[in-house]
Amino acid sequence: MVPPSQAAPPFVRMAAHPLRWRLLTELAGSDYRVRELTERVGEPQNLVSYHLRLLRGDGLVTSRRSSFDGRDAYYHLDLDRCAQALTATGVALHPALHLGPRPPSAMTARRPGRVRVLFLCTGNSSRSPIAEALLRHRSSDGRVEVTSAGSHPKQHIHPDAIRVLHEEYGIDIAGRRTRHLDTVADHRFDYVITLCDKVREVCPDFGDDSRLIHWSIADPATTSADQDTYPAFARVAVELDTRIRHLLSVFAATTPGG
Repeated sequence: MVPPSQAAPPFVRMAAHPLRWRLLTELAGSDYRVRELTERVGEPQNLVSYHLRLLRGDGLVTSRRSSFDGRDAYYHLDLDRCAQALTATGVALHPALHLGPRPPSAMTARRPGRVRVLFLCTGNSSRSPIAEALLRHRSSDGRVEVTSAGSHPKQHIHPDAIRVLHEEYGIDIAGRRTRHLDTVADHRFDYVITLCDKVREVCPDFGDDSRLIHWSIADPATTSADQDTYPAFARVAVELDTRIRHLLSVFAATTPGG
């Protein structure tokens, strides 16, 4: 029997399984439903579901019911949790292997040219304008060109989207207008990121050069009319900011179409 002090750390044991590692690598790039993961890894759905359940139990993967079809669920890899687990794994092997945070300046320094990013949601009033503003804020060196649109845009940006960006991040989007998906359908983008499950179903083809990514994020504006929606907007902004930080690392390491 291996003494507890010599046993492999939990992340190593969890990720060492070949199928679980494939699921982790697929979910590192986008949120997916079970049937999509089944197709991507070429394994039976019951086997994929079993290993997803183990990853969820370990806290590496989360799931959320689809807003397009409540019978479906989207699975999401918690990259921050993975980073913490990898750091603990390195320290368990040797203290010198502690992984520190990556310097923000390194995230875009290697990227030649500009990266064009499109965020999409249904109303272009909550999630996508927040994502657009946060990515522009995080990539203020001008290497990223970002816009957002909606399949059925609302007339105005939600007041709490404007408020959370101003109060929590010092970003002013007051006066910004919503944009229809049709106005950007013939543009070229390196990354097209859908933020709601409904718009993913109607997202047009932007060509082979565009990388399609899905982030399944609940609409913060769906809170009951008699409830304060600001806390929901604050949570969504934190989730988007976290995902955007990881996206910037992808920009630093890859090239469009690579």
